[in-house]
Amino acid sequence: MANRTPRRVSAPLSRVDRVAGGLLGVHAGDALGATVEFSDWAAVRLAYPGGVTEIVGGGPFGWSPGHATDDTDLTRAVLLAYLAPGPDVVRTAADHMLAWLRGDWPDRSAGSGPVDIGGATARGLAAYQRTGDPRRAGAGTGNAGNGSLMRCLPTALAVADPPRRVRESMEISAITHDDPRCTVACAAYNEIAAALLGGVPPDAAVREGERTAADLGSADVAEAVGYGRQLDLKRAAATGDTGRVGGAGFVLDSLSLAVAAVLDPRPLPEVLVDVVRLGMDADTNAAIAGGLLGVRDGVAAIPSRWVARLQFAGEFTAAAARLAG
Repeated sequence: MANRTPRRVSAPLSRVDRVAGGLLGVHAGDALGATVEFSDWAAVRLAYPGGVTEIVGGGPFGWSPGHATDDTDLTRAVLLAYLAPGPDVVRTAADHMLAWLRGDWPDRSAGSGPVDIGGATARGLAAYQRTGDPRRAGAGTGNAGNGSLMRCLPTALAVADPPRRVRESMEISAITHDDPRCTVACAAYNEIAAALLGGVPPDAAVREGERTAADLGSADVAEAVGYGRQLDLKRAAATGDTGRVGGAGFVLDSLSLAVAAVLDPRPLPEVLVDVVRLGMDADTNAAIAGGLLGVRDGVAAIPSRWVARLQFAGEFTAAAARLAG
């Protein structure tokens, strides 16, 4: 069991602080991790002995500093669906994902494909184009990557009713990632985030996610949450030993890392830098962890120099005020 020292008690955070922290936490984690995406722990340590502590861009896709990768872009797609939901928020989210795919997106040319897109996401969106039904899309059972977990946070920030929140978390996941491990992981993650948004302490919030997974009948997801509870992230980043967590894009691995991150009592920047130090799917793992850390600690916990470089910083900050209101 990792040593969990109590965090200092500070003034209560407002709802808008937590919502903005969550959205910008996803964006910041994505931007930090993009620099070393696909590099293993040893390669990251060699290139960045103290970890990636600044948003510098680069990486295998040559990102400009702070530019959104698919992690933040698809989070934005779900966010836009909640800002103007229409009669079916799941369909609206799917339509925004298609707009991203077709290049109808900031800093893109119409008809241009995204620089990076996961296989399950590509297959799920192709199925949606073919069927016209977001509930008959998905890449199929057996495709259990983290591509829906990385984008699911807006549901937790926008939906107050728990049954609806769980349902929409799972249905929006299933547009591309309909494997039960993915859909339930999104529901569990969002129940953790919703509890944090309400001011519940991290350990109790994680128990909400664990309970949700059990209630939905997924022993795999409940076990992944439990494994994250005992994973010492600081030690893992120092040694490269994460136990059974591979960090290469499996949804349950990313969920375990996010749980370990939100239970880590250190300040948000230290924790997020350590998630990136683990390497492999560094941008997505850090985006997923960053969302929970941002809701936990609020927007002021994210260094202002990081926020200043983020492509959608202004848009996400304005969206947070709308969602919190």
